[in-house]
Amino acid sequence: MRIAMIGTGYVGLVSGVCFSDFGHDVICVDKAEKKIEMLQAGQVPIYEPGLDVLMAKNVAAGRLSFTTDLAAAVDGADAVFIAVGTPTRRGDGHADLTYVMAAAQEIAQSVTDYTVIVTKSTVPVGTNRKVHEAVLEANADADFDVASNPEFLREGAAIDDFMRPDRVVVGVESDRAAEVMAEIYRPLYLRDFPILTTDLESAEMIKYAANAFLATKITFINEIAGLCERVGGDVKEVARGIGLDGRIGNKFLHAGPGYGGSCFPKDTAALARIGQEHAYPMQITETVMRVNDGVKHRMIEKIRDVCDDSFNGKTIAVLGVTFKPNTDDMRDAPSLTIVPALIGGGATVRVVDPQGRAEGLALLPGVEWCDDPYTATADADAVVLLTEWNEFRALNLSDMARSMKSPRMVDLRNIYSKSAARKSGFETYIGVGR
Repeated sequence: MRIAMIGTGYVGLVSGVCFSDFGHDVICVDKAEKKIEMLQAGQVPIYEPGLDVLMAKNVAAGRLSFTTDLAAAVDGADAVFIAVGTPTRRGDGHADLTYVMAAAQEIAQSVTDYTVIVTKSTVPVGTNRKVHEAVLEANADADFDVASNPEFLREGAAIDDFMRPDRVVVGVESDRAAEVMAEIYRPLYLRDFPILTTDLESAEMIKYAANAFLATKITFINEIAGLCERVGGDVKEVARGIGLDGRIGNKFLHAGPGYGGSCFPKDTAALARIGQEHAYPMQITETVMRVNDGVKHRMIEKIRDVCDDSFNGKTIAVLGVTFKPNTDDMRDAPSLTIVPALIGGGATVRVVDPQGRAEGLALLPGVEWCDDPYTATADADAVVLLTEWNEFRALNLSDMARSMKSPRMVDLRNIYSKSAARKSGFETYIGVGR
């Protein structure tokens, strides 16, 4: 199959590279000339483990290329995927469809033969029908179908998620479009991965419902963590106890400083907005959003307690600022709420993150960047574990404690235990929900 992928952001680039590894001919398109130049030079503009190797392999095989020329990429394509950004629109929380609709109109002017126009971006329910209308408006003679194919990629594990998915969701309205999509995903079908074919609206809703449910699960265990702190329970034991129930499962039950990233904040806000527009408020989702914001602020108070109720004049080391490990993504990361509060309170903040520095330089002004945890914690008043990178899971706590002015730890990911920290010389250890 010949595929054009419009957009080389996280979803578009990972999807395009993986489709080419299926054996398809893929052209990735982006208007950002510098990004395309980087890709043509073999440089990956995002951090995703294994993506650079897979990209180089398929470029060398002649199945993958990059261009700024959308018309050339779309001409003769069996399927054109729209994988552009849908950021939260300012003021109303809705997904901004400006880039999606602009791409649809431009695609319409370039299609020649029958083409399936596939929306890969996360879009509100009803968007694919609007894409269909936009294409017809721009080119009444276009021979095409529209399909919805939401992505379910976890940053840091995206390639494995694409190659071994829990499910592939495809929303279509014609057998012809279904056949094209089935051929595109044939390598997964042959290995018995579930491929769910639905109508357009159901496919759009599945994406939002899935992310809202996962965000709810995270927020629920964070609320339980807060109650555990009051009554004396250990949230890790509670999570294990409920996670062993097959109806609940153990994933997304890790208490921490609240969810962030590119999907959960944006998609919960969009789902809430969709409910409001259709006079059916998403009350659980709206509550999840509010509670998640409160969780982040509760973490600030934990750090303040360790710092004798004042950040002023304190030196605080923060380990990890990306929203999760194995990514350089800082969108809506808890660090963007917590770190500015420390600086605003008069603290000197030293930061270590294996991949967060590039984005963090602009997003976290006023911090001192360090190359390793031990440099960051030397003569510090407290250390905060904020992102659970593997690099932070086996620290020499004894050496760290000895180097600190006052060995105090706030472990917002429950990586260590109070007994281990105390044994290593930390005078204070505070976790979440313990």
